[in-house]
Amino acid sequence: MNNKLEIYCVTNKKLSYLENFDYNLATVGTDSFSDKYIKCNYGDNIFNKEKYYSELTFQYWYWKNKLDINQNNWLGFCQKRRFWIKKNSTNESIDLNNFHEHFLKEAPNEWENYDSIICNPIEVNNVKKMKMIKRGFKSIIKNPSIFYDKNKRTINLHFDMHHGYGNLHKAIDVMEDTDREEFRHFVNTSTSFNPHIIFITKPLIADKWFESLFLWLFSCEKIFGFQNLKGYDTQRLYAYLAERYLSFWFNKHTKTLNWPWVFFDPKKIGRAHV
Repeated sequence: MNNKLEIYCVTNKKLSYLENFDYNLATVGTDSFSDKYIKCNYGDNIFNKEKYYSELTFQYWYWKNKLDINQNNWLGFCQKRRFWIKKNSTNESIDLNNFHEHFLKEAPNEWENYDSIICNPIEVNNVKKMKMIKRGFKSIIKNPSIFYDKNKRTINLHFDMHHGYGNLHKAIDVMEDTDREEFRHFVNTSTSFNPHIIFITKPLIADKWFESLFLWLFSCEKIFGFQNLKGYDTQRLYAYLAERYLSFWFNKHTKTLNWPWVFFDPKKIGRAHV
């Protein structure tokens, strides 16, 4: 097995503690960065859409300008506060003094029979009822059973509550036939998904994923545009759509393994999500 793992950490802020670590640091946003960080504002890029696409801004640039589908190494992405960790680090407290011992730097042999690695899933059906009333009133009126039945509190309800009522299904309507109805069924029935837009896979699979993803998101732009996307939960709509689609796409099209990750703020102690 080829254990080489190339990870790109996408950030909009300087990460000085990682500047001499074995990760490729990549930037989005408008801050000034040193040459230790890879920029994505040249070549074929969507840098002007960064506040709507978030870390996808760099992933698009990487796909169009750097991805080599003939390579057979593992290729991965993480974010400034979300990192892949070793499996035996799941019960450890991670801080600035020991993070280098726990962050994933090479592919474990356990991955040999898999195509892709995605985050351990999170449940979305444990929402508090007062929050459901406040944010999901339209959904409750349409289907009152979601208020009492946790199994009815699906990905679609979660999206309606946080990123605009009806937006997920409007987006699915313009998806290519290959995945459209299966993805619609997934968001209407599933109560968990693999979060964030971080993954590890082989370059050829990454190429297929990016092709499917950006074809869809650029179609979505014709519906939602940019001018009316305001506020934290809505401005990054295209990133939130990608997050739900990633969970579906990798599980459908590849042999996927769920893997632990950690929310790590250098000012705090990180705990793994397993």
